[in-house]
Amino acid sequence: MTLTHLAAQLRSGELSPREAVQSCLTRIEAAGELNAFISVRGDEALAEAERAPEGPLHGVPVAIKDVIDVAGARTTAASRILRDHVAARDATAVAPLRAAGAVVVGKLNAHEFAFGALTTSPHFGPARNPWSLERVCGGSSGGSGSAVAADLVPGTLGTDTAGSIRIPSCFCGVTGLRPSTGLVPTDGVVAVSRSFDTVGPIAGSAEDCELLLQALAPSYLPEPDRGVAGLRIGVVSQLFERADPEVAACTQAAVAELGSLGAQIEPVTIPLLDLAGTIVQAIMLPEAAEGHLEWLRTRLPEYGADVRARLLAGLLLPATAYVTGLRGQRWYRDELRPLFERYDLLVQPAMPVVPPLIGEETVELGNETVAYRLALIPFNSPWTLAGAPVASVPCGFVAGLPVGLALVGRPAGDATVLRAAAAFQRATDWHTRRPER
Repeated sequence: MTLTHLAAQLRSGELSPREAVQSCLTRIEAAGELNAFISVRGDEALAEAERAPEGPLHGVPVAIKDVIDVAGARTTAASRILRDHVAARDATAVAPLRAAGAVVVGKLNAHEFAFGALTTSPHFGPARNPWSLERVCGGSSGGSGSAVAADLVPGTLGTDTAGSIRIPSCFCGVTGLRPSTGLVPTDGVVAVSRSFDTVGPIAGSAEDCELLLQALAPSYLPEPDRGVAGLRIGVVSQLFERADPEVAACTQAAVAELGSLGAQIEPVTIPLLDLAGTIVQAIMLPEAAEGHLEWLRTRLPEYGADVRARLLAGLLLPATAYVTGLRGQRWYRDELRPLFERYDLLVQPAMPVVPPLIGEETVELGNETVAYRLALIPFNSPWTLAGAPVASVPCGFVAGLPVGLALVGRPAGDATVLRAAAAFQRATDWHTRRPER
């Protein structure tokens, strides 16, 4: 059942909030092998369901990535350091969800400190992909993607600094939106990089994501439902060429579908594509290290090896690298501006590969073996730098594993992104498919 349909049933009284929450809790308990949740608020959620406020999300069960504060619940950030930390108040993004009537049923597994793309925390164990339990969910919002794909909850909150909503949404075959930077407040969120951190929805459809976004961001205004007819869409040729051929074929078919719906399709080239990742790292690594300075001095052995290495890299970068990164961001945005002026949307494969096996550190692309993280960077970094909204929508399968299409909007163009995603999903059924369990 979609979040939108469930919300309508709850508002009409066809279903009670307690029944909806109990149904989710039962499914969560039965799906423990996924390790999608770090903590479950069973008794608290049932009690809150009894007094859920009237509103667009009245009684709707949701789950929150465990780097986002929920009052009275642990915010562990999937780390040893914060294992016992209990939040005193709701994050700014959680409060409006609850005011709209949503009930938080639990906190979701993530990559440690949201600083990685796997969700294989050495402290809480890996979240598993419902399409294949031996494969990663992506990260860092891996528990969010897994929980929606397995129908444990109809909607979740994730965070995205450099791809952390887009990657798990693609790998788990669900819909996720990285909102424009600054649209959703990040107060009460364990920071990675304050220049890039965003909070956004992961759910079953673009319609569901929009319903959540309307609660998260009161300033957000949906566009009239005009489909994609007349939209100018640029196809990022370089990223289709870099993707696995079968992944590229799925996403090319999705682009053709958008064309058949009336969009104007043209190939485009992203300027200086490979510099985007370098600029993001020059800013993100020092900002992440700054936020962990005290723990790096006093609790260094308690980090997982991969996160510790990235934090130390940020600590060792010279101040000139950070300043150059900030200048590079302004320059790169100027380089992208003509594209955003010419096109309403850009499209690309959300990710270049299907989800790898848990424990694999490399992927095969063409005739090359590439480090997993490095393979994903060109698909995410340009839009992180631009502060642009990006939706990942399911568009097919390769060897039984999900493939996603990324729809990239102009900065502050979130409504156009969701409008196009919804039009694509009305014409296809990829987003309705769920793994057999």
